[in-house]
Amino acid sequence: MGYVAVTGGQEAIEAADHLTQWYRLKDADHSLKVSDIEHQMRLLIDRVMGEGGLYAPEYAAIALKQAEGDPAEAAFLLRAYRSTLARNYYSETVEPEEMRIIRRISSSFKDIPGGQMLGPTYDYRHRLLNFDLRNEDYQNALHDLLDRLSIDPDQSAPLKFRKVTDLLREQGLLGKSVLSEEEPFDMTRQKLTFPAPRSARLQALARGETGAMTALAYSSLRGYGAVHPTIGELRVGYAEMTIPYPYDEQESLYIGEVMLTEVETINSFTLNDDGAVTFRLGYGLTFGQNETKAIAMAILEQSLETEGESPTQDEEFVLLHIDSVEANGFVSHLKLPHYITFQSKLDVLRQSRKLSMDKKKHDRQISKEPEM
Repeated sequence: MGYVAVTGGQEAIEAADHLTQWYRLKDADHSLKVSDIEHQMRLLIDRVMGEGGLYAPEYAAIALKQAEGDPAEAAFLLRAYRSTLARNYYSETVEPEEMRIIRRISSSFKDIPGGQMLGPTYDYRHRLLNFDLRNEDYQNALHDLLDRLSIDPDQSAPLKFRKVTDLLREQGLLGKSVLSEEEPFDMTRQKLTFPAPRSARLQALARGETGAMTALAYSSLRGYGAVHPTIGELRVGYAEMTIPYPYDEQESLYIGEVMLTEVETINSFTLNDDGAVTFRLGYGLTFGQNETKAIAMAILEQSLETEGESPTQDEEFVLLHIDSVEANGFVSHLKLPHYITFQSKLDVLRQSRKLSMDKKKHDRQISKEPEM
């Protein structure tokens, strides 16, 4: 590619790193605790874990502290760390229907079994700056919130609900969505090729960059695509993770739980294999509470299932441009020395200018010659 090594030596590079740490701390009253970042920046933590492809809240908090809050850099750090870990087990299939719900809504139906459950969300608040946060006292704020809540959220009974889309499926109004391949694609160990199997598309979307996916989904909603769905159900909750018991694969071993956001969207009609007209289902699933990304994923997943000329229907375009590590890495690589490639452009430009000037000089000489 014509790149050359950065000049300046090891001392200059180390000094640049020390200067970065100096700028991180020089105007601060104290160093941020990793635990504070983990528990009070939960939505940012969830975003970094999703894009980094590793469910590890504490490590995501460390990455954010190291990256000074840059989510793209933090996701890069987290994914780089994940690549060093040994893979000892594969978890068993998670059933989102069994998740312990903290939030569940439907935009398609007003009344759903179990009712709408608003849960923790900023959706219904005014977007006004709360200047009280500047001098917030942790203990007083926590006690005040517990007084305002009718129950203690940590002591409430686990809530599980049937999926709204199951009701449509029972009535024959929703087509079945089954992975066609026996073994799911593994993006961390297999090269993504096109056309990609559906499991590969879902993996790429699940760890895609939230902003890029939102922009592409928005383009589809505005008419640069064919998908404008209704949310059948959005649910946020904790799902149990299990692995096969090492000494008896018929048994399962519980290893913990992860927070997930799942979205199922109801799209326009289609003719299924049985000749019946049914709704199409869009699907989105991501780590933590990241509802915008999960909705965008459901839109893009369904858009890639349709044929057309819009950008969101181009599988290669979508999947290769939503990855934050790839995108930020390639854009940022422009900061590397490009002396050789730019010098070649300079040489071409100077040669072209010289040829152009010589031609103009030649044309002037011809115009001055007397006619015979």
